[in-house]
Amino acid sequence: MTQTALITGASRGLGAALAEALAPTHHIIAVAKTTGALEELDDRIKAKGGSATLAPMDITNADAMATLCRGIFDRWGKLDLWLHTSVHAAPLTPANHIDTKDMAKSIAGNITATSTLITYVAPLLGSEGQAVFFDDPRAGEKFFGSYGATKAAQIALARSWQAESASNGPKVHILTPPSMPTATRARFYPGENRDGLTSPQDAAAALLSQLQVFQPE
Repeated sequence: MTQTALITGASRGLGAALAEALAPTHHIIAVAKTTGALEELDDRIKAKGGSATLAPMDITNADAMATLCRGIFDRWGKLDLWLHTSVHAAPLTPANHIDTKDMAKSIAGNITATSTLITYVAPLLGSEGQAVFFDDPRAGEKFFGSYGATKAAQIALARSWQAESASNGPKVHILTPPSMPTATRARFYPGENRDGLTSPQDAAAALLSQLQVFQPE
């Protein structure tokens, strides 16, 4: 039976690299807002002999996520993997200058959407599926107020789920990627020399190597 991998935030960066790495062994369900980038990812997956279902959706739209998860259930009956790479990166600013709209977007994208997705995806994963979250510990760093606080809250949600499901599943992983030359990092460090950063493809391979179940047979 085909293994399925849901990747939220799949259009670029680490999400896209994970999708390509898993394509030989999994049907990829790729979620992102950018249709063109998803179509380009689909071409690369097909070039590897894999297949994908593209879902150009906004994870902050709870109704869209409910429709997506219902569609997964109707087609496959379950989900084997969920990799959550989607994140909202608000502009860096002093804590006393954080824009209200930027904070609201950070809360919606990094906290509320994650909580909603856990609720919807957990039944699809059942006791044997696996979920993977990716930490970026910036809480308390200068100028990272909205991003650091909401990313930390996202991981706190994941850790609670991890502890709660330790005995009966699904298995929840929390991994910390290396620094990569992604669009998110470019927003934080414009003009940075990227020569010493790890490519998303190498990062994906290293992260997946920590998860034996993901390795190709």
